Amino acid sequence: MKINVQNSSIGMTAGLVSQFPRDNRPQIVFSGRSNVGKSSLINTLLGRKNLARVSSAPGKTITVNFYDIDKKIWFVDIPGYGYAKRDFKDKKRWSALTDNFLTSPCEKRLILQLIDMKVGPTEDDYMMLDWLDESETPYVIVATKCDKLNKTDFNANREELSKLGPVIPFSSLKGIGKDELWKTLYEFLEN
Repeated sequence: MKINVQNSSIGMTAGLVSQFPRDNRPQIVFSGRSNVGKSSLINTLLGRKNLARVSSAPGKTITVNFYDIDKKIWFVDIPGYGYAKRDFKDKKRWSALTDNFLTSPCEKRLILQLIDMKVGPTEDDYMMLDWLDESETPYVIVATKCDKLNKTDFNANREELSKLGPVIPFSSLKGIGKDELWKTLYEFLEN
């Protein structure tokens, strides 16, 4: 499958389950805690600066955002977990929206589980990885902000994360991991 990433746009912003697209396109889902770098990763993969809004404050994504990639696949940015200066009612609504999305039918879905390489996995990350394993949902761990570690810490943290599943170190600032991640995405889409 050839994909023209220049032909990318925000396809839809869904605040309700009824707004999710009902087509058979493969979905690449960006999951992780708030402020882990989901929007930066989307922009880097697509060679864009501002397609996905990057926020200085965690917890800003409150909808499921579908990015139309060349009318062939969806990049899906789901709300971050673990931090949000919102009331309990709002957090409960986002959680339900995310749960409904993750359990909605999809023929081909890959989760990119983002974990801050410097911080390491949080309790919420472990819960998400457990859910992905139990539901047999395919995923790859993307270790973001990898440029913030020295070589010794980088190697130690990568080895630790690799015990949880396949890991791709990534830096949106330096473009580290972009080619490896696209290679992984194409392999998933071709199979």
